[in-house]
Amino acid sequence: MTQSIKSENKFQTKTPLYICTKMKNMQTKYFLGATLAIFFAACGNNPKESNDDTNTKTEVAKIVLPEFDADSAYMWVKAQCDFGPRIPGTKAHADAVTFLSGKLKTYTDTVIIQKAPVKTFDGKAFTMQNIIASFNPSNTNRVLLCAHFDTRPWADGEETDKYKPFMSADDGPTGAAVLIEVARQLQKQNTQLGVDIILLDMEDYGQEQDDTRYPQQENTWCMGSQYWARNPHVKPYNARYGILLDMVGGQNAVFPLEGTSLQYAPSQQRTIWDAANSLGFSNFTYAQTNPTIDDHLYINTIAGIPTVDIVHYDISKSGYAFWHHRQSDTMQNIDAKTLKQVGQTILYVLSQTAL
Repeated sequence: MTQSIKSENKFQTKTPLYICTKMKNMQTKYFLGATLAIFFAACGNNPKESNDDTNTKTEVAKIVLPEFDADSAYMWVKAQCDFGPRIPGTKAHADAVTFLSGKLKTYTDTVIIQKAPVKTFDGKAFTMQNIIASFNPSNTNRVLLCAHFDTRPWADGEETDKYKPFMSADDGPTGAAVLIEVARQLQKQNTQLGVDIILLDMEDYGQEQDDTRYPQQENTWCMGSQYWARNPHVKPYNARYGILLDMVGGQNAVFPLEGTSLQYAPSQQRTIWDAANSLGFSNFTYAQTNPTIDDHLYINTIAGIPTVDIVHYDISKSGYAFWHHRQSDTMQNIDAKTLKQVGQTILYVLSQTAL
């Protein structure tokens, strides 16, 4: 996600016939403070409190939110970055898999690592590893939450030295960190909702349109989501909706209505944005982007689950954050306030789904 360029959209769309690729050059009071607690409060009748014993006062327990801990999420962004760039096939990538799966095992009911051999556009072979954690696996009322955790092998957003590795603090780790904190809060509240959290691998090892080193190939991005959409961890698998997080921790982040989400999951997208704004998070704007290629595209088109992408995109510059696929994508740009806004919005939306 930095500069985006327009290309003909190979997907049928109801929105403009151009597609910007994500990572891919194809393209205070804001809080609820102490009113934060449990998703699933039951309704009950209190004893009669009137002199007239024919009158009964019924009180309905309030459903309020757990508090998203931005400091924890920030810490988990940093922990991933401390491994170094999480490039597939490296020790840092393996360490990230161990760390992320271990954290999710602490909070969720089940965790599996979905492995599969993949070949990238440049002819290299890797073992893809999707990390899949679930709450209440037998509950058919399910929601899918996902983010990628891998690092693009090179900083090709730079003008020079395009093929050097970079940290990618926002592009990947922030989404994974938010979902770990969401999982921690759901576990604390003993959620009864069915939730699947998928940390997707091999999202960012795709071919740019201007990469002439190899013949142009299609569908080289988002290999983890493409594989999972065709091979879900549970068959048959269905969820009411999905939420994808990508680049959700940057300073002054703006989250417009992303075009692919608008095409495939407009009502779910509107619900999320309305929820964010009701919480006072005006960085969720109602401006619209062109469609983008991200993991949600394949979850929508292959798995058929209406999935919304929350992604930092600067409409005024028709591109992603200035650090996208650049050496400047470091912890210096990460803002705990942004992590909180995204995480609290997700918790709010989940609380409504649980009703």
